[in-house]
Amino acid sequence: MEAPRSERSLGDLFADLSGQTSLLIRHEVQLARTELSQKAAEAGRAGALIGAGGVIANAALLALTAAIVLLLVRVGLDAWAAAGLTGVLLAGVGGVLLRNGMRTLRRPMAPVETIDSIKETAQWLKNETRS
Repeated sequence: MEAPRSERSLGDLFADLSGQTSLLIRHEVQLARTELSQKAAEAGRAGALIGAGGVIANAALLALTAAIVLLLVRVGLDAWAAAGLTGVLLAGVGGVLLRNGMRTLRRPMAPVETIDSIKETAQWLKNETRS
């Protein structure tokens, strides 16, 4: 049978505090792992977007380059001028796709929720030990 809280010894209180602090730290570590796992999954999806954008841009580049160059040659441009103009336009489209993927990767990867939780816990422990 557990003694009422008011009759517990100082040693029991510190043992309880130690056990609760250990449990809290284990939960904080688990939260950090979970949050970092979610961030890694997001980075993986962003990498897949960049890869897919690159593959699609390459396929488009090949097909559209040929079609546009042939069209511009038919309109009257020299073949070299038609190919150069087409290349510049398609590079712009590919650049937009890559920029969007890179923007996603630039998001902070730090476990923000865990850091905030640890700060709150540290403040709580500081306040509890002062009382």
